[in-house]
Amino acid sequence: MQARRDRRPIARSGPDEMSLETAYRISRRIRDLRMQEGERVIGRKIGFTNRTIWDEYDVHAPILGYMYDTTFRDVSAAEIKFFLEPFCEPRIEPEIAFGFHRAPHVAESDEDLLGAIAWYAHGFEIVDSLYKDWKFKAADTVAAFGLHGAYLCGPRRKVTDDDRAMLPLALQSFQIELARDGETIDIGHGANVLGSPLAALRHALEVIAKDPDAASISAGEIVTTGTVTRAFPVKQGETWSTMVTGLPLDNLEIVFV
Repeated sequence: MQARRDRRPIARSGPDEMSLETAYRISRRIRDLRMQEGERVIGRKIGFTNRTIWDEYDVHAPILGYMYDTTFRDVSAAEIKFFLEPFCEPRIEPEIAFGFHRAPHVAESDEDLLGAIAWYAHGFEIVDSLYKDWKFKAADTVAAFGLHGAYLCGPRRKVTDDDRAMLPLALQSFQIELARDGETIDIGHGANVLGSPLAALRHALEVIAKDPDAASISAGEIVTTGTVTRAFPVKQGETWSTMVTGLPLDNLEIVFV
């Protein structure tokens, strides 16, 4: 936590030095410390759900982390200005977020899971690594905040009966085109995210259900489901934007300052 405040890189763990079980215990301890300092947990982030980037980071399974009222921001579809000063090596990820009006359950069908979702949106997660050049093991990322820096959430769309009928297929096939300064950098599809963001949510529920010390996702929480495209480094002065097709969600534009 002090390294995060100081924007100071730290050493990654050595071979067999830290297990995922230990990393999640550290993650929960950090959560408690942040809550003692006045932050409030508002949801979870799922990371490394995009299988197309597993080899790039040498991480071959999703991870979970916490989001806070200090790291989550609702934004309009108009241009957003965002300050990069608090981060070490920030990268940008376009992601789908779900908000829940009741607790989702691991044994539910996809239809019932959609029944638990009050709204959905797309936004930018700003991920950040305390490990130089993004070199780490999976356990390192879990311990160090799940790489979560911030989430900028675009306009929320309430889930209607029509949405529940459309979303199972649309969440697999939708597309996000990510651009930097007007130039397309990458194009990703919902299927990249463990098959769909809904499948990523189910994976998170399964992981949580197997961990006796992990709190279940509850009503009112927000879950972000992992990047649809690859993650890209960002710097001050750049403008990043998305074009979403296949889902009735607004495009976004962000300027880093």
